[in-house]
Amino acid sequence: MNRRDFLKSAGLGAAALSFSKSSLAARARQDKPNFVFILIDDMGWPDLGCYGNEFHETPNIDRLAAEGMRFTDAYAACPVCSPTRASIVSGQYPARVGITDFIPGHWRPYEKLRVPINRQQFLPHDSVTIAEALQPAGYTSGIYGKWHLGGLEHYPDKQGFDAMGVRRGNHKKFSLFPEVDLPEDPYMSEVLTDEAEKFIESNQDRPFCLCLHHYAVHIPLQARDQLVKKYENKPKPDTGVNHPIYAAMVEHVDKSVGRILDKLDSLELSDNTIVVFFSDNGGLRQRFDGDGPIVSTNAPLRDEKGTLYEGGIRVPMIVRWPGMIEPGGTNDTPVTSVDLYPTFLEIAGAAAPPDHPLDGESLAPLLTRNDQLERDAIYWHYPHYHHSSPAGAIREGDWKLIEFYEDGHLELYNLRNDIGEQTNLASRESARVDALQQKLSAWRSDVSAEMPTPNSEYDPARAREWGKHPGRT
Repeated sequence: MNRRDFLKSAGLGAAALSFSKSSLAARARQDKPNFVFILIDDMGWPDLGCYGNEFHETPNIDRLAAEGMRFTDAYAACPVCSPTRASIVSGQYPARVGITDFIPGHWRPYEKLRVPINRQQFLPHDSVTIAEALQPAGYTSGIYGKWHLGGLEHYPDKQGFDAMGVRRGNHKKFSLFPEVDLPEDPYMSEVLTDEAEKFIESNQDRPFCLCLHHYAVHIPLQARDQLVKKYENKPKPDTGVNHPIYAAMVEHVDKSVGRILDKLDSLELSDNTIVVFFSDNGGLRQRFDGDGPIVSTNAPLRDEKGTLYEGGIRVPMIVRWPGMIEPGGTNDTPVTSVDLYPTFLEIAGAAAPPDHPLDGESLAPLLTRNDQLERDAIYWHYPHYHHSSPAGAIREGDWKLIEFYEDGHLELYNLRNDIGEQTNLASRESARVDALQQKLSAWRSDVSAEMPTPNSEYDPARAREWGKHPGRT
């Protein structure tokens, strides 16, 4: 069956995910649950009160965690935005999709390695998105905010979404496509929440999947003056960056989450709606070129967005589903953004798309049955220069191996004992290093990962210079 035949199909068929004996499937058949997926841009793992932040005020997100499950070891599939977004909507690792850097990407023409260019600067039309996979199960889908997976000819409406509002611009000067009437003195997170609320109201009588993809807390640093003043006047903890504008942006996001939860409550939809909160990569400390303020810190995690250290890929993740997920729990199982697609399919009782391999694993066993996942490892491939040099990584249990492509050097960390990745154990654990490196190499072959190559124009004196990306018009 090809993609078109699949999208026309109304039945689940033999390709449906196997869970018919579970209470989860029975509930899905009787009353299909809604999905609200809230994606934050560049939010770091320690940015929320429920993750230990002492300066940011996030009562609504903290409420979500108290009423649901908070994941301590959740990961974005890439340390930058477009690849992770592709992994979420396709259920595939970025290397398989062919988008391994943000679109179009960074370019350093004189570095030691010539990095691969995204196979295409858009999500391919033949990729079966989560919106398309949910259609035969009776779902309508809407997406509001940041897309960053291609231009007009590749917008969400070409990828199975029935409604959309794609943001253009920054937090205070922006527009949506299709156009909407903006209030006086608009702020993006507020307007996106307005549109998301309208979508919920319009689709309250049928199963829906709402994707609210905020542009916050991405730079530029812009927030309402009143909120900024609040944090300027607030006593600051002894540790942390505690930037008033950034803190205000975090609170803007929290207010949005509160509005969405209140809307679900007012329409009596909360009990039958799964709410997922996630970030597209680790937190940004400072712009890639060092121009601009120190925005935040990911401590105790090492480093930031654009690296394969924990600060670049470990993200906050919260899931609430009343009556199915025990409130107030935490889970330390390593999970990743490619898991969201198969999770939604299983919960919805929807078919797995044929000829569209899914790299993730449904998280339903963790959410509803206190069970374990079957896989033994998760992977990353980031063959680009950003805040670090090209690299790949694998996490298996508590162990994480990073392979740097410039010189082949390896770093091994035990994350349970060393969450800050301060002690490289590669020289002491040679057998483990060999085994993990072999698995990482085999995975790269399986997903057809494109590797960097030696650069004939390598110039050590100019290696750090940024140039115009070949894919940028």
